[in-house]
Amino acid sequence: MNLKKLLLILLFPTILIGQSKNTYTNSVENEFITQKPNLTLKAAFELTKRVQSVADSLNTNVSLAILDAAGITILQIKGENVGPHNTEAARRKAYTSLSTKTPTLQLLRAVKKSSDSQNLAELPELLLLSGGSPIYWNGHIIGSIGVAGGGSAEKDDLLAKSAQILEFGINTTK
Repeated sequence: MNLKKLLLILLFPTILIGQSKNTYTNSVENEFITQKPNLTLKAAFELTKRVQSVADSLNTNVSLAILDAAGITILQIKGENVGPHNTEAARRKAYTSLSTKTPTLQLLRAVKKSSDSQNLAELPELLLLSGGSPIYWNGHIIGSIGVAGGGSAEKDDLLAKSAQILEFGINTTK
């Protein structure tokens, strides 16, 4: 037998194995790894720009925070002449809305109606003030926004809900 045929016979199984699909990896991915959509920094910048535009139209400055789906701060800004406490309040509003999957104004009103829910106000990271909203894409929460310093509960709520990029399906409603 010549050397070329021998090499071909020896290498052929290796070539076939290299071409086969790794079924172990696929089963591990299904059991141990999830793939969740998440807000990007680029989207956070765009959302900030859009919320700032609405705030400008209302002649107000606000602080805001945008978190990813895991609750990590992607972007946080302090508005001009907005009290420094509002920057942390914005982050906590965003965290509260993400954690509860509920806009904070809606949550605040629900807690006031139900004595069973009032203990939510005692959790250290949650902040039951209006101005927080989950951010959705295709029915999945991909992040959240918190807005503070707008001057009223309704304004903060309105501004948080304006965090939308509708042309890409990113919005504050499921």
